Amino acid sequence: MEIKNFLKNIFTYTPQPTYDFSLPDNNTNQTNADVSSKAENTETNQKSQTLYTSLSVNLDYIKSKYNLLINSDIITREFILNVKGKQYKAFLLYIDGMVDSQLLNDFVLQPLMMRNKNNLYDGEQNRVISEAISNNITVRKVKKFNLADYLESCLIPQNNIKQSNSFEDLFSGVNSGNCALFVDTLDIAFDIDIKGFKQRGVEKPENEIVIKGPHEAFAENIRTNTSLLRRFTNNENLVIENIDVGKLTKTKCAVCYMKNIANNDLVAETKYRINNLDIETLLSSGQLEQLISDNNSLGLPKVLSTERPDNAAYHLLDGRIVILVNGSPNALILPAILIDFLTSPEDRNLKTIFSNFLRSLRILASFFALLLPGLYVSVTSFHIEILPTELLYSILSAREGVPFPIIFEILIMEISFEIIREASLRVPSAIGTTIGIVGGLVVGQAAVSAGVVSPILVIIVAITALSSFAIPDYSFSFHLRVFRFLFILLGYMSGFLGIGIGLFVYLSLICDMDSFGVSYSLPYSNMENLKTSGIILPPIWQNEIRAPYLATKNNKKQEKYSMKWKLK
Repeated sequence: MEIKNFLKNIFTYTPQPTYDFSLPDNNTNQTNADVSSKAENTETNQKSQTLYTSLSVNLDYIKSKYNLLINSDIITREFILNVKGKQYKAFLLYIDGMVDSQLLNDFVLQPLMMRNKNNLYDGEQNRVISEAISNNITVRKVKKFNLADYLESCLIPQNNIKQSNSFEDLFSGVNSGNCALFVDTLDIAFDIDIKGFKQRGVEKPENEIVIKGPHEAFAENIRTNTSLLRRFTNNENLVIENIDVGKLTKTKCAVCYMKNIANNDLVAETKYRINNLDIETLLSSGQLEQLISDNNSLGLPKVLSTERPDNAAYHLLDGRIVILVNGSPNALILPAILIDFLTSPEDRNLKTIFSNFLRSLRILASFFALLLPGLYVSVTSFHIEILPTELLYSILSAREGVPFPIIFEILIMEISFEIIREASLRVPSAIGTTIGIVGGLVVGQAAVSAGVVSPILVIIVAITALSSFAIPDYSFSFHLRVFRFLFILLGYMSGFLGIGIGLFVYLSLICDMDSFGVSYSLPYSNMENLKTSGIILPPIWQNEIRAPYLATKNNKKQEKYSMKWKLK
C-alpha cells in the first residue's frame, strides 16, 4: 500500500483550484478563498468605478488599468486648455494606430490649446440659450455657465462626442478607436469619436457570387455594414439596435429589423437571447450563431449566414431579422427554414422558369450528396437484381481485381476526397485549385490502376462531390457531407431497409425542429399556397404577400396588379 501511494504521488498530477504567484508575506496569511473573494470585490468595484474630480487621481488610475509602464501603444497626452480666460489641466487617452491623427490635431487639440475667440471670450458667465419675442416683449432663457457643456458645445468641433462619468464606458470607447478627454475639476470625461484604424473596404463577394445583381459584400466594420443595409433598404423604418456581448471583448452586435413589418415577438425573442449570453469573448458571427440557436441532434443550421447586403436587405423587407457582429463580414438572418439553405441570391434576378429549374437541380443535388454512395453500396451488396444485366456484368468485371469489400473501397475514396478538399482550402490560394484538380485526378487514376478501387466507384464519388458543391450554403453542405457516412453504413448493413429506416428517422427529426418558433419543414408541410411555400418561386409580379409563417405586421407586399402599364 505504501509503494502504491508512493508511485501515485510521483506519477499523478492533481491541479490546484487557484494559483497565487505573488511573493509570500510573513505578516499576512490569506487563504485561497480570501484571495478569490478579494479579486471578485475588486472586479465589482472596477465595474462601478466613477471618475474623480482630481485629474492626477484619474491619471494614476488609468496608468494602473492600462499598464502604461509596459504598454507602448497607449498614449496619454497632457496639456493646458483655455476656457474664458482660465486655464485647466487636461489630458487625452487614446491608442496609437486606432485614431486619426489629423482629426485629433485639428478638431480636438487645436481648438482647446490654441488661442481663438471662443476660449478667450470673457463675457457674461451666464449664456443665452434662446430668445423669443412675444407681444413686443423679449423673453430670454439664460443657462448658468457649465464647464462641461461649454467644452462640448463651443470648443470641440467634432460631430460625435459623449459625456460619461464611468471608467468602463470610457475604456470601451478608447478600445474601439475613440479618444477620452479628461479635464481637471470635472467628474465627467468626453468620449470623442476619431477612429482612424486601417480596415478592409467594400469588396466583391467571394462565396455568394452572382452574375446579375450587386457586386458588394459586407466588411469587418459594423458601421460600414449598417450603412450598406441603410442604402439598400432606403427606408426610415429600419431599426438598428446595438447590444454589447462579452464581458472582456464587449463586441458590438447590431439587431436590425423593419419596425413596420417584423413581428414584435420575434424581435423580443432575438434580443432576449442575445442579452442573456453570459460569456467573456465573442469574436465572430459563427460563434454567435451557435449561442443563440436551439441545439438539434442533426446539426442542421437554423440561422442563415450571408455576405451579401442585398440578400440581407431582401430578408429584412420580408419581415426577418438580421444580426451584424463587429469584426465579422457575415450577417445572420433568422428565422431560417430548410428551403432557405437551397436558395441562391441569383434566383431573384433570373426569370421564374430558370430559377425554378436551378432550385430543382439543387434539391436533386442535395439528395445525391446525402444518399448516392449509400444507395450504391446497398445495390451492390443486397439488391443486384434491380440492375440491368449488362450494367451488372460491367460492375462485376470492374471489381474483379479489387481485393477489398465495397464498404472499405468507398470509405477510402470518400475520406481521400474530403482530405483533398480540406487541403485545397488550407493551402495558399495560388496553389489551392491545383491541389484539388491534380490531387483528385492523380489519386483517382492511381487507385484505379493499382486495383484498390473500381472505376465506377470513382464516378459515384465524383458525382457526390459535385453535388455537395452545388449547395449554396456552406453549413448545410457540411451537414450533408457528414451524414453521408451514416447512410453508407446503414446501406452496407441492411440495404434499402437500413436506408429507409434511417431516412424515416432523419425526416421525422427535421419535421420536429423549429427555428425561433417557425417550423423548419413548414414550406413542405403546408402546400395550401404554392406562392409562399418556397417550393415553386412565383413570378415577381405575383409576389403579392409575405410568408404567412413569419406572422408579419404587414402581410401585403404589393398590389395584385403591380404592372399597371398592362391595364391601359
